[in-house]
Amino acid sequence: MMTRRMETDPERNRFPHSVVWSPIPVLSWVIPFIGHMGICTLSGVIRDFAGPYYVSEDNMAFGSPTKYWQLDPSRAHGIGANPWDTAVMEASEEYKHRMHNLCCDNCHSHVAMALNLMKYDNKTNWNMVKLCFLMLIHGRYVSFSGTVRTWLPFIIILTLLLTTLLLIYLT
Repeated sequence: MMTRRMETDPERNRFPHSVVWSPIPVLSWVIPFIGHMGICTLSGVIRDFAGPYYVSEDNMAFGSPTKYWQLDPSRAHGIGANPWDTAVMEASEEYKHRMHNLCCDNCHSHVAMALNLMKYDNKTNWNMVKLCFLMLIHGRYVSFSGTVRTWLPFIIILTLLLTTLLLIYLT
């Protein structure tokens, strides 16, 4: 089983054995830790549940990733020589037959299914809430512009809101 970590290449959108994240316009502007998630193969190809009955490959629904969380492929367990890619492929095939639901069965659920299928870290209790929290803690920004793309809209909205409230309070 492969144990060495492959290098990420943000310019080519290659994040081997990683969970990737990008902001969703408007939603992430208001709640910046909620966004769109995908999972990458060992070679870094991004798979994401982008909409009803559609799992994209290397074309995330809301643009290039701004954050990634690189995992250790040696902690993936399963049948065959490559349990990581097998699980990503099986989860993607399953989600090609599912309706997308923003709150219940979404891109985070797709990633959770892949991690559950590979029994990542000997666990089968991966879910969208856990992944959201862990990406918030362990996710690394791909670049400074990724940080700006994630946080600038929220900061602008917060500044406008606080300025408005201050003006109302002072008058």
